[in-house]
Amino acid sequence: MSPYRFKSVLTLLVTGTLAVSSAHLAFADDDDDDHERGKDDWFESRQAPVVNATYSEECGSCHMAYQPGLLPPQAWARIMTSDALIDHYGDDASLSEELRAEISAFLAANATNVSQQMIPGDASNPGATSGGLPRITASAEFKDEHDEIPARLVTGNPEVNSFSQCNACHQKAAEGNYDERWIDIPGHGPWRD
Repeated sequence: MSPYRFKSVLTLLVTGTLAVSSAHLAFADDDDDDHERGKDDWFESRQAPVVNATYSEECGSCHMAYQPGLLPPQAWARIMTSDALIDHYGDDASLSEELRAEISAFLAANATNVSQQMIPGDASNPGATSGGLPRITASAEFKDEHDEIPARLVTGNPEVNSFSQCNACHQKAAEGNYDERWIDIPGHGPWRD
């Protein structure tokens, strides 16, 4: 092979490698918005809205009626036991057996996909290891989605008070839409990741 031809082949290889490397860098994923691109993510930006009137009325009278897809079935089952409802995160949320059974069935049927469940007692569900009830806000997935938000904007904000008050910042939370474009933190404004 002539030196000229060798130099041309070498130039082509180096140029081609740089082009491929540049293209790879241009499409590298360095952010946390996988859910916006449709990747399988536990905490999807959209959850099926609550369609059970009994659940909406009974549970929604004290707090937002959380979408069942935010927890796995075994977590909802623990939350909905008669004993757990007597001390429901510090409040008495006792229900008749008929109402408890109806709401429990709705939550179980619409809970997180079995392949995405939190395992009781595992690190993504701290309430299970401490003897407390499961909390959406204690899951690793929830924490990952909210890790960039300073606590002062939520727990230090009298208009929000807690990360459990989803609808204080997520303007369409009741509809099951948690997309970032609908976040408006009281006293702060829209949140941009």
